[in-house]
Amino acid sequence: MAHIVDFENVTTVGLESSPVAEAVAGLRANEARYYRNKYDHVFTVSPASEVPEVVDRVSRILRDERDIVIGSRPLEATAFEVDGLRMAYVFYESGLSINVMYSIDDGKRAVGFKLAEGMEIPEELASRFKFARQKSKLAGVIRGSFFVINGEY
Repeated sequence: MAHIVDFENVTTVGLESSPVAEAVAGLRANEARYYRNKYDHVFTVSPASEVPEVVDRVSRILRDERDIVIGSRPLEATAFEVDGLRMAYVFYESGLSINVMYSIDDGKRAVGFKLAEGMEIPEELASRFKFARQKSKLAGVIRGSFFVINGEY
């Protein structure tokens, strides 16, 4: 069942099996706060098993664009449109968050990776990307990277 991500009272609901559950909950809350403040959008997630089309789309883009297969189990996912952007997010048990941003108007497309504090860089990403650090009140130190999508999905 879908639930609204509360960025004022951060909980690990839906993420309990992650070894970095509190950190990935903070990462998820950080995203929720961003979308609320920038777009007045309520960030809602569902168990990944309830939205397999979102997980499959993100997985397909990773596989087709960069031959990447994420080894961690997806826990939650969401897809929505806001201000001309089609967004998809998947939160993984390892603490990894992946988002796909697709601009409806100008065709800009990218995949973003964020690593929850305390997790190692996944083997499937370690040799391919450099991760920049940013501090967040909700998520501690977030490491992130991205790549531009070339194809159309």
